[in-house]
Amino acid sequence: MIVSYDAYRVFYTVARFGSFTKAASVLLASQPNLTRTIRNLESALGCTLFVRSNRGVSLTPEGEKLFARVSVACEQIQAGEEELASDRSLQSGVVSIGASETALHGFLLPVLGAFHRAYPGIRLRISNHSTPQALAALRNGLVDVAVVTSPTEGTSGLHIEPLGQFEEVPVCGPSLMRLCGQKLTLADLAAYPFISLGHETASYAFAYNLFAENGVAFSPDIEVATSDQILPLVRQDLGMAFLPEAFAAPALQAQEIGRLTLSETIPPRHLLMARRSGQALSIAAKALETMILGRRLGLRWGFAPNPTKNLRFLDFPPWTAIAVHSFFLFIAKQ
Repeated sequence: MIVSYDAYRVFYTVARFGSFTKAASVLLASQPNLTRTIRNLESALGCTLFVRSNRGVSLTPEGEKLFARVSVACEQIQAGEEELASDRSLQSGVVSIGASETALHGFLLPVLGAFHRAYPGIRLRISNHSTPQALAALRNGLVDVAVVTSPTEGTSGLHIEPLGQFEEVPVCGPSLMRLCGQKLTLADLAAYPFISLGHETASYAFAYNLFAENGVAFSPDIEVATSDQILPLVRQDLGMAFLPEAFAAPALQAQEIGRLTLSETIPPRHLLMARRSGQALSIAAKALETMILGRRLGLRWGFAPNPTKNLRFLDFPPWTAIAVHSFFLFIAKQ
């Protein structure tokens, strides 16, 4: 026996309102069509579902049993339809993001702020990982997208989008500022205490590879858990370090730390967005992905439009924010 969902929906609506006339009005259908549908349903089920009277209709015992089941199904379907409609209008939803700390503070925070202002009903779940951890979380389906920094390994099965690049600069504390006017080598730096993020991070791998490619061992004296710990330690003369230029710029301008000059070329690092290849993103996650890529259009100098500005000035160019917002309003109406 095959009974269509439409037949059960008619049954549910008639039972709920106790009237064929009211049900016809709600379903935007004619009363004769609803009457015919109920008769066909009763015939298919082999029982009478309604008792007709001048005051309307009421359920038979068999109808009561059926309504107890059908009402749950119809209400769940209706809730699902309403949830999808809400998602399409970007009024609700959840997006999970994995981000390395450098990418989070240097690029992603202003994007998340703009996204939240545009779509306050969407919840954000942010996991602050090292680059390898963020990519592992992405592969395991724990996050929708990841924003990380190079170097990266094991990107098979992932779709990678470049977002921009930034420069790492060698810096020192006040007691070593006498070295700022000299051209140093990586071997010279190795003679002084050095501060780095932990060995499981892309920042550590970047420094390790740079030293190794120039025949110098990289063995930091202090390893820290988060990038915001490095600058205060450098200020206190606990060691030299590499810092993203935008991170170091305010302290350099204030002459709290010094910028060192190396004879070796320091290659740029890259900001990257990753998602699983072939992954169908939710509407909310797709909106965030598009906004992240829109932010890429504003990157002129790598990490920041002006590397001498504090990171809080990293924000969407007005035309980009307006274009992205208008695009998703258009999509939501389709």
